[in-house]
Amino acid sequence: MTLPKGFGSGGGGATSADVEKMIGRRVENMTGIITLSYIAAWLATFGGTAAGYFYYPWAYPTPSGHYAFIVLTIVEAIGYLFCVKVMEEGTKKKSNAIVGATLGATAVGTVLISLFVGV
Repeated sequence: MTLPKGFGSGGGGATSADVEKMIGRRVENMTGIITLSYIAAWLATFGGTAAGYFYYPWAYPTPSGHYAFIVLTIVEAIGYLFCVKVMEEGTKKKSNAIVGATLGATAVGTVLISLFVGV
């Protein structure tokens, strides 16, 4: 790989340090921001369905809101899991604990919200 002037050792290919210097922060170190983004998306999903629960109950029945919330949570969880696992592919980083805790917490939160909100 040919590197821009100022990168590399002048001879062969690029090292991972050279690539990191060129493109900035490595994605393997972004588990925290992806986790925060997933939690924000989950809260936004609840906010969207909560508008139906509390402000428009005649147009958006509670069972329909619960169904939408549960399905969207599942879709978001699968996306989050794939993002983190693809991001860490080929590295020695392991984030199973943070992924498990986050998915477990949102699963419990989804069940509790479905049981007690809008009833």
